[in-house]
Amino acid sequence: MEKNHFELDIEKLKDIALSLQSKVETGLKEENTEILCIPTYIVPKTTGINGKALVLDLGGTNYRVATVYLADGKTTIHPENGWKKDLSIMRSPGFTRDDLHREQADPILEIKRDEEMPIGYCFSYSAESQTNGDVKLLYWTKGVHIDEMKGQPVGRPLLEYLNMVTIPGFTDIKVINDTVASLFAGLADGEYDAYIGLIVGTGTNMATFIDTNRIPKIDPSFRGKGLIPINLESGNFHPPHLTDIDERVDAQTDSKGTQRFEKAVSGMYLGDILRAVFPSDEFEENFDARKLTSILNYPDIYKEKYVKVANWIYERSARLTAASLAGLILVLSSHNPSVKTVKLVAEGSLFWSKHKNGSDYKDLVLEELHRLLGELQLAHIEIAIRPIENANLTGSAIAALS
Repeated sequence: MEKNHFELDIEKLKDIALSLQSKVETGLKEENTEILCIPTYIVPKTTGINGKALVLDLGGTNYRVATVYLADGKTTIHPENGWKKDLSIMRSPGFTRDDLHREQADPILEIKRDEEMPIGYCFSYSAESQTNGDVKLLYWTKGVHIDEMKGQPVGRPLLEYLNMVTIPGFTDIKVINDTVASLFAGLADGEYDAYIGLIVGTGTNMATFIDTNRIPKIDPSFRGKGLIPINLESGNFHPPHLTDIDERVDAQTDSKGTQRFEKAVSGMYLGDILRAVFPSDEFEENFDARKLTSILNYPDIYKEKYVKVANWIYERSARLTAASLAGLILVLSSHNPSVKTVKLVAEGSLFWSKHKNGSDYKDLVLEELHRLLGELQLAHIEIAIRPIENANLTGSAIAALS
């Protein structure tokens, strides 16, 4: 490939930003749209959060458990990064909800507790929030297929199972998406006019706070309650200006036609894009973003054509991320023209990846985002960004104790 088919000029990026803005507004009004805009019926406290919670974090197929203490604005996590467990067995044929509950309970049973406490559960799959703090699973991604859980509550059955096998038990469970957890964690970091949670790792997604008066489909019991979290499920955004290579990648997946933005941006698929460019070449199994960035960082040991195309794919991913952020900031600014500062809480190994021979992913995103905001007459909006360690655990504890 001599020509860069992945190049996106400023006009194409503006098209993508405006398309996302329009589809977010549609998702706030209607159900079952391309960008779902799922309200999360948990309004987090911003001050006076004190207490102890057990936090569960089910990522792609990685699982963490921790006890989190919140007191006087300080967070203590034990152990520091949580007990970790590989749950890739979730992808096994015939794996059931009971199997999942048993696997999740194992590390919890090892924790010494002398009192009941609530659970904050970070559940990184597409789910619809319920007004009782639980979620209903919409669909699985990332190669998981536990069909009996589709359309069913996620948190309550787990809480009931844990209360059968543990003493002391647990008082309640609040379930949130990982992007919403990042959003919550950002609240502890100063005062900003608006907040965005962003994930760019194995998958990709965004979340933000939207006024309930701007959400016609909101549950009536929450109408007029001010800002509530919205999980966009933006990985399913189908942006304009994708390529025939993207069509090939999509056609080879078991979720054809869905998650088109995720398949162009996220770490799970960047290696598939490279392989689609060179279909006759041999690549090692599970060629993901980590291996693609290895090509960028150690170009001397790879073919020149791989290095060139890997750079194009990496840079396009960052620019698409920037365009999606610009689109969401357009939404926030149109709802509240006084927005001048936005806190971006970004998580994910791809977002924080390093490029030894070029610009890091984060820098590519911010450079393109600032350029786009200028083109969209939003140059006055300042973006603040820094990583928040263990954002999923902190945000889930805030949910449990709010």
